[in-house]
Amino acid sequence: MRWVVPPGTAEDAALDALRARFPALDDPEATPLHERFARGEVVDPEGRSWDAGDAVGPEDELWFHRELRDEDVPAAELSILHRDEHLLVLDKPHDMATMPRGAHVLASALVRLRRATGIETLVPLHRLDRRTAGVLAFGIRPEDRPAYQQLFAHGEAAKEYEARVRPDPEAGIPTRPGERATLRDRLGKRHGHLRALVLPGEPNAETHLEVAEVEADGTALLRLRPLTGRTHQLRLQLSSRGAAILGEDLYPEPVDATPIPLQLLARSLAFTDPVTGQERRFLSARELGIPRRGAAAPRTLSP
Repeated sequence: MRWVVPPGTAEDAALDALRARFPALDDPEATPLHERFARGEVVDPEGRSWDAGDAVGPEDELWFHRELRDEDVPAAELSILHRDEHLLVLDKPHDMATMPRGAHVLASALVRLRRATGIETLVPLHRLDRRTAGVLAFGIRPEDRPAYQQLFAHGEAAKEYEARVRPDPEAGIPTRPGERATLRDRLGKRHGHLRALVLPGEPNAETHLEVAEVEADGTALLRLRPLTGRTHQLRLQLSSRGAAILGEDLYPEPVDATPIPLQLLARSLAFTDPVTGQERRFLSARELGIPRRGAAAPRTLSP
């Protein structure tokens, strides 16, 4: 890991500066930071060791390895929808992080796939929330990466999701099969906070919604086509209209646990491949309790 001391930072001892910037390095379960300095594990860009008492200031670089906590990595099948020399497309299960983050490192989709395939150059081209299942595309060749990332950054990939909700009849979500609506909001997220917010102002998030079916108990299956990609966009737009997704644990208020997975599925992903020119369409074989016919069984890999 590389840390560059920010401009305007007062000079301080290397150990104290690193501890102040990364408090987790002082976790009781971690190797004591002074021992890591003594073993020469904190170095500059040329590989020279920093001493714990060396003065560091703006633009100085400190490189060190991140220590990983012991992590429970549950067994999981990796269902591969597609693989060629450019793309690998995963049918991600619920509750698997896309990227290493926090307590989910070895159990993340990226690390599992790299280990299972041996492709160290794999990178996700977009992201799904840890609790969301469905179609997730990875790039294989570094030289292709900018073209694919621009595709997603410019909203040129068509995404369709399915969600199960139990809408409040008095709220702003249609409740009869075939009804449609467009959800527009201004969404934002404060740095360091997990939850996003609906804010006043010009909308920056837009989703097209259609009611696919309604159960006798009032539970509805929605088809959702987000035209933008804000953090927790679908989860927050639905919850703020009295239709929190079943299994939701963040909106409208956080809860410790839910008895079921979040009932949100990235059903399909379609785009014109910017590298090959092919028309691509990938379809999840996973379910939110709805029988579907004709879905091909995906290949599976052991993580």
